[in-house]
Amino acid sequence: MSQNRDAERPGRVLLLHGPNLNLLGRREPGVYGTTTLADVNARCRDLGAELGLEVDARQSNHEGVLIDAVQEAMADFDAVVINPGGYTHTSVALRDALAALPVPVVEVHISNVHAREPFRHHSYVSPIATAVIAGAGVLGYELALRYCAARM
Repeated sequence: MSQNRDAERPGRVLLLHGPNLNLLGRREPGVYGTTTLADVNARCRDLGAELGLEVDARQSNHEGVLIDAVQEAMADFDAVVINPGGYTHTSVALRDALAALPVPVVEVHISNVHAREPFRHHSYVSPIATAVIAGAGVLGYELALRYCAARM
């Protein structure tokens, strides 16, 4: 259980979506599927409620906004589930913010990034993540929440 968590309240999970994930359902459906981000968030909130978790879902195309949300998680959340999108492969700043968290961090990728273009094979986030889920489609988010619930 997180040092931030009071046993009397539900576990709080920050669900962060990085750049271009607002286009889910429209962007490269052969790679990312047809489920929208709104659908993903609704499913995660519903599953979270079943698991005793409060899920706060956010998306930004801006690195600094994601970093601010991660820093907020230091005091207000018991776990972070993040799909960093393209920042997976480029953002040392986002990695450093996530590394400072005293709570579990689960990195999620809808596609199997290791079976795609070579530049997608490297993640700045994976080495500091508690768990990594890739290639399970949008089901990966649900798996991440189940993992978080088991850790709390």
